Amino acid sequence: MTTVLVVGQGGREHALAERIEQSPLCSRLFVAPGNAGMPGERLAIAVDNVAELVDACVVHAIDFVVVGPEVALAAGVVDALHTQGITVFGPSKAVARLESSKAYARQLADQLGIPSPRFALFAQGDVDAAINWWRNCGRVVVKQSGLAAGKGVVVPESDEETERAIREALSLGDVVVEERLVGTECSLIALCDGVVAVGLPLAQDHKRIGEGDTGANTGGMGAYAPAPVAADPRELLSTFITPIVDHFAAAGTPYVGALYAGIMLTDDGPRLIEYNCRFGDPEAQVLLPLIEGDLLAILLAAAEGRLATTPISLSSSVALGVVMAASGYPGPPLLGDEITGMFDKTPLAHVYHGGTELREGRLVTTAGRVVTCVGIGSNLAEARLHAYGAVSRMHFAGAQHRRDIAWRAPGATIRSYASTGVDIDEGARAVELIKDSVSATATHSVLRGVGAFGGTIDASFLKEFDHPVLVGSTDGVGTKVELAARTGRLRGVGHDIVNHCVNDVLVQRAYPLFFLDYLAASTINADHVAEVVGGMADACRGANCVLLGGETAEMPGVYRDGAFDIAGTLVGVGERDHLLPRSDITAGDVLIAVASNGPHTNGYSYLRSLFQWIPLDAQPDPLDVPLVDALLVPHRNYLPVLRSALDTNLVKALVHITGGGLPENLPRVLPSGVGADIQLGSWPLPPLFELVRRLSTMDTLELYRTLNMGVGMVIITRPEDCDTVRGTIDEDTWVIGALTDRHEAVHLL
Repeated sequence: MTTVLVVGQGGREHALAERIEQSPLCSRLFVAPGNAGMPGERLAIAVDNVAELVDACVVHAIDFVVVGPEVALAAGVVDALHTQGITVFGPSKAVARLESSKAYARQLADQLGIPSPRFALFAQGDVDAAINWWRNCGRVVVKQSGLAAGKGVVVPESDEETERAIREALSLGDVVVEERLVGTECSLIALCDGVVAVGLPLAQDHKRIGEGDTGANTGGMGAYAPAPVAADPRELLSTFITPIVDHFAAAGTPYVGALYAGIMLTDDGPRLIEYNCRFGDPEAQVLLPLIEGDLLAILLAAAEGRLATTPISLSSSVALGVVMAASGYPGPPLLGDEITGMFDKTPLAHVYHGGTELREGRLVTTAGRVVTCVGIGSNLAEARLHAYGAVSRMHFAGAQHRRDIAWRAPGATIRSYASTGVDIDEGARAVELIKDSVSATATHSVLRGVGAFGGTIDASFLKEFDHPVLVGSTDGVGTKVELAARTGRLRGVGHDIVNHCVNDVLVQRAYPLFFLDYLAASTINADHVAEVVGGMADACRGANCVLLGGETAEMPGVYRDGAFDIAGTLVGVGERDHLLPRSDITAGDVLIAVASNGPHTNGYSYLRSLFQWIPLDAQPDPLDVPLVDALLVPHRNYLPVLRSALDTNLVKALVHITGGGLPENLPRVLPSGVGADIQLGSWPLPPLFELVRRLSTMDTLELYRTLNMGVGMVIITRPEDCDTVRGTIDEDTWVIGALTDRHEAVHLL
């Protein structure tokens, strides 16, 4: 059994202490100085107070120390503990110069041939030389050589910012000025035992305070792992970690602890940004949850030189952490604000304390980076969801966090447009499959069709009209497409969209010229597209109309899987003097109903709900066909039915009964002061509508507003012309009512 001390007080140390406490090897846990969230017994000792830390280890018989922050390493706490025979996870002061002196790190990397940017070292006050070097180098990064809590790096954007950064940094101490690298940044952390280095999953930190990686540098505003970067972790380990471990082993000062390499993946290959001699913060908070098994046993093995024989298993999960910082950070933060919304750890989400204390029973902020909310998931999207869910529960005055942690990850995983759900090749195949259907509707007037940027039609035939008027209609099929997609009956909805638009143009006594379609889906299936467009072509031929062209859009994420939608625009032409409705509509005119052949394209949200618990292949009374057949019969085209009636010039108006039914569509053609009385029962209810009536609890008006109830078109004519008009229609029609001047509404009697 082991008595353990974790040195530190941030989120990194909380993550370490939590895992160590869970170990069966841990008999007692101390933290110095710790924070309000960390497990273990707290010792009120500063991390760089070497003497008190050593004394505490002796007094409490501490066997093993895990050093978290760089300040403690630079102060020599590891060396002092070793003199007392205490085992430590962490490098000696001399070795930790790799982090405490950026000048030393650059010189050593150069000596060992580790790929690095161009750099130059400047002593405090040597401003002119540094500025001259920068002007010859180009864009640079300015780094204080000594420790600066992760905030001693400036990435200037302009000449003015660069000169100011150099002057300010050299007023504080020695400086490293480096060539600015461009690429993808990642963090490689390895556990080292002096000889062997074992790499952990690559992580990605977010240093800047602002979203989109803008603003001032911080200690880190979030991280995630594994990071989907285009690099082999084993190659990065051999390039950036192994040479360092080998060098110190050969020098007789073995590197023991966590070694962190910040790496930029540039177009010219990976380059070293920096070394740290400890776990990163917040990288530790997302990496440690991915190490399976006993973390204390692994850290002891590293400290005792036994990593080669110690198996380390890693989870297949993904972790993402979001840092919540105090107002003012990374400048002087506002401290002492109460924190609310803290919750117990779950398998999917946890909060690691970074700067918290309990004061008079209240949890308050005590540092710039207050907490790290970590989410775990089987993929990055799940982990991100859980992490930001935790963030949403936490509250303190002035809290700030980045909303874009892992924002670069999608770009690293998308290798093709098809991987986002858009298959250009399948779209091209769809175009090939529909060409024959579309071409079958073409006339000598079509100059450009499918495949062109726009459909082109010769309009010289309009010279045959005295006063040609173009009439356009745009519509959609609505939620009927869901039923069609679910049952695989797709061709009918192609008929639906064309015929709906044909009828909308027909009621103005215009005749179809050409149709343009639009089909959008979660995923394009060329065979499905061909079936729908084939239905459109069928309907266009039936209306003597050209299917001129259209658009097929693949939109994953907008539509749920398997869903699609269709819409279209039809353009027709008519003589201005023959357009409907006429201006002589008056009270006393009669209403002639022409049958619908089903719900057409309206009311399907209601119908799908009404029949949601009955199999679609069932045939309840009074249906004469299975339910699915009754629901998906295509919208009929009234042009061949009504052409002869229109040619009599006795029709005052046509009313297409679409959404809103009889009560909402009739008023669209009526003059002011005129309403309509409709006699219910004057036409037979088709079986589907009779079934709906039996099942429905809607009041009569609402039901007739929702569905056409068997009437697809209404003709308005004079009473004396009624028989003549009806005689031109080669199917049953019904006189269902008349216009009135007693009211302006549509009354169902």
